[in-house]
Amino acid sequence: MRLTRVTVQFNCVVFCLLWQVAFGDVSYSFQEEMKRGSLIGNIAKDLNLETSKLSSRNARIDAAGNRKRYCDINLNTGGLIVADRIDREELCGEKLSCVIKRDLVLENPLELHPFSLHIQDINDNPPQFNEETVNIEIQESADRGARFVIEEAQDADVGQNSVQQYSLKKNDHFILATSGNTVELVLDKELDREKQDDINLVLTALDGGSPQRSGTVVIHVTVLDANDNVPVFSQAVYKASLPENSPVDTVVVTVSAADADEGINGDVTYDFGHVSDDVKKVFNIDRKSGEIKVNGAIDFESVPTYDLRVKAKDGLGLSSYTKVTVDITDVNDNRPVISVKSLANPVPESVQPGTEVGIINVQDADSDNNQHVRCSIQQNVPFKLVPSIKNYYSLVTTGQLDRELVSDYNITISATDEGSPPLSSCKTVQLSVADINDNPPVFEEQSYSAYVSENNKPGSTLCSVTARDPDWRQNGTVIYSLLPGEVNGAPVSSYLSVNGDTGVIHAVRSFDYEQFRSFKVQVMARDNGSPPLSSNVTVSVFISDVNDNSPQILYPAPEGNSFMTELVPKAAHGGSLVSKVIAVDADSGQNAWLSYHIVKSTDPGLFTIGVHSGEIRTQRDISESDSMKQNLIVSVKDNGQPSLSATCSMYLLISDNLAEVPELKDISYDDKNSKLTSYLIIALVSVSTFFLTFIIIILGVRFCRRRKPRLLFDGAVAIPSAYLPPNYADVDGTGTLRSTYNYDAYLTTGSRTSDFKFVSSYNDNTLPADQTLRKSPSDFAEVFGDSNSSPEVGACHVTFLRSDKRF
Repeated sequence: MRLTRVTVQFNCVVFCLLWQVAFGDVSYSFQEEMKRGSLIGNIAKDLNLETSKLSSRNARIDAAGNRKRYCDINLNTGGLIVADRIDREELCGEKLSCVIKRDLVLENPLELHPFSLHIQDINDNPPQFNEETVNIEIQESADRGARFVIEEAQDADVGQNSVQQYSLKKNDHFILATSGNTVELVLDKELDREKQDDINLVLTALDGGSPQRSGTVVIHVTVLDANDNVPVFSQAVYKASLPENSPVDTVVVTVSAADADEGINGDVTYDFGHVSDDVKKVFNIDRKSGEIKVNGAIDFESVPTYDLRVKAKDGLGLSSYTKVTVDITDVNDNRPVISVKSLANPVPESVQPGTEVGIINVQDADSDNNQHVRCSIQQNVPFKLVPSIKNYYSLVTTGQLDRELVSDYNITISATDEGSPPLSSCKTVQLSVADINDNPPVFEEQSYSAYVSENNKPGSTLCSVTARDPDWRQNGTVIYSLLPGEVNGAPVSSYLSVNGDTGVIHAVRSFDYEQFRSFKVQVMARDNGSPPLSSNVTVSVFISDVNDNSPQILYPAPEGNSFMTELVPKAAHGGSLVSKVIAVDADSGQNAWLSYHIVKSTDPGLFTIGVHSGEIRTQRDISESDSMKQNLIVSVKDNGQPSLSATCSMYLLISDNLAEVPELKDISYDDKNSKLTSYLIIALVSVSTFFLTFIIIILGVRFCRRRKPRLLFDGAVAIPSAYLPPNYADVDGTGTLRSTYNYDAYLTTGSRTSDFKFVSSYNDNTLPADQTLRKSPSDFAEVFGDSNSSPEVGACHVTFLRSDKRF
């Protein structure tokens, strides 16, 4: 039966339409063997996709398993182009319809568009006979009209391009008859072996392609004596089922044919008809028994069905054919294949839970339940697989990521099919977490203290602050700086500086404990992220005292052009207070603990000084033999290391009244003979004047004795407040002046080089300080008499602080 070109084309069009209706996807029809890069169709236009977004959405053609894609997509135009050589015969064999299913995969969001490729056959294969020469033995007794089956020619093409007709070269005995796929020689004229014992016929097979192709075979007919029965198979079609991976020599099926003839005419042998070399590598047939056995590897995924043509031939060459169909059953012999189609790496640690970070595809080449796959993540990680489309899974986050806790994840994905026994496979996906600046620097301590001695060198190191930032690279790089502020009215930068890289704090200037003893600054640690994060810490700087100030003697005043003299009554008993040395030290602590010592005196056994109080007292009663003029040199030392000291001179006059004093200026004690000589010369020159004035002084003293109470020696010498240094301040309870002392001082003003001082102490309840301070010169005139007959006397009242605790 011959098929016309119009009929074949009509059937193909109808098939394509039915296919699209059945599956509902986009399909394209094109011829096999097209050149690479040839345009198949514009899939972007057919699917209403934006061509400009194909590249950003990572558009690609995906095929299940490791199969070829055969086509690809042009990301610029959206066109579907040929990527690999397409041979319809290799893909589909003898099937009329050759369809390849592929998927177009898009990301962001994930989309899957299936489409079909219908491969059209071209006439690229000529018809071929199984053998170059067909040998037929025919009995000469064969009747006219006897038919002899000839194995048909095979054409790898299909439809119109397959074998359409046969022609037999003209001869005297045979004509050709075709019915469907059966080709028969029909005896048109009886044979006569004696005239011709063999005949050569040329049979030509023609396909319907354009250009038309053909194949020929020589039929060699040998004229024999009568063999009038052909082998007959027990079944027209044999069907068998064979598991894949069956071992070699496994019996697939046994064919059997019987021949009614006897002897050699009934001896049947078996062989394959026209089959491909690939089939012969997989199966073989026993020529005697007809057993078909496995000869090579059976793989369901490669070929699911085999159609074998088997020939039975008797001893004289008569033959018949049957068909053997072998269905290969699937065995779960393929593990799932896990493929990472897309992965965002690294992932910022700020992503929200539920964010898609990857696309996973899982394929199993098996079929049915063996192809069904379950996927899971093995470890306890903040990720999970969410089924998406077909065999695709989305890898999404399930919790907040923190790079400082975990910077890298090894995610093991496990896939298990539902075969028996099940097969599984694993794939590890490495995912890194990208850092963001989410951690401020943190100081190792809540606050810092620095201790430095005063008089330090500028640039010396005070302390070091350290802050840690767990972020990475520039986000974790810490820079230190001082916050703006003031210390004693000056910018903090004029006192301290900080190394921005190391956090080491240096002194910019030398510190003075007596000016300030401590201060606080704020240090900021800032990272280098964007935006930067920072934190602050307080640094307390404590300045320790150094013994750099010598004691300052407030009383008696330092020697100058004038001096002061204390009067000591002759009736003073041992232990009487006659005077007091008062000194202060600007330092503090033990550096300000003062001690008093008499280093030189006119009579070493007469006076003593309190080591810590500075009070000068008599050690014994004053006797008549004691020198009237006493000079004491007192040393005041502090308790620092090394100790600093200061000295002063104290002049004492043992007398009950001024009349006993021979010459005021002679009280000035000097070890040098030159000064004493000067006093003697002055005394001789003024002896006449002195006699006159002495009488006046005696009268004034007697008058004062009647008006003034007896001197009490239970106080200390008064110090004018002007002697106190303006910057003196006693801190920490370690100063040298505490209690209150009240003194009246009566000074002569008639001499430029000497002063006499009469001391008396007053209690606060007898003579308030404010009343004393308000005394006028006339008040003192009443004590010393008329100003015309006695020297001018000035008076003052001074209040002192006395401390009862030891220094």
